[in-house]
Amino acid sequence: MVVGLTGGIASGKSTVAQQLRDLGADIIDADQLAREAVAPGGVAYDEVVEMFGTQIVAPDGCLDRQKLGTLVFADAQRRRQLEAVIHPYVRQVSQRRWTAIARRRPEALIIWDVPLLFESGMDRGLREIVVVYAPRAIQLERLIARDGLSEAAANARIAAQMDLDAKCRRATRVIDNSGSRRDTTRQVEQLFHDLTGALSG
Repeated sequence: MVVGLTGGIASGKSTVAQQLRDLGADIIDADQLAREAVAPGGVAYDEVVEMFGTQIVAPDGCLDRQKLGTLVFADAQRRRQLEAVIHPYVRQVSQRRWTAIARRRPEALIIWDVPLLFESGMDRGLREIVVVYAPRAIQLERLIARDGLSEAAANARIAAQMDLDAKCRRATRVIDNSGSRRDTTRQVEQLFHDLTGALSG
């Protein structure tokens, strides 16, 4: 079973993904695949540098993700151009990986961790979609603390994604990560129990 996992920036999706991994789920991380695509020698590296210029290349040859993020979060058209280069690769490699896992272990619970699951259309065909929720004020506080952004920059990054309440309405399951770590863990354990129960049932 492939289950989509998404949320909003700084909503706690990565924490939930790690907890599911610890419980025994297989995680396919779309962000990691995107980083592989734009790493030096990656399938999208040259095209992205050509698109945005050498200003986004760090001294070590890697892309300066902070500079690239500043550019794309300030310009929706450029963000869509970047996504058009990266998303097909992410989808293709993800499908290859979950097919290989399912072939080895048909009973595997595969969590497809995709920040822009709905925005990219990658939700199509998924029977189960989990959204990790946190109120916008908490997202903003966490994002500023985590990435050292100004309030304006943090708000721009939150606004660049689909509204989290709208994502929750399209989900089959929601993890509310606005409370304590213990409360989130309890929800994740119940989710894992429900999904693995559906697999064996």
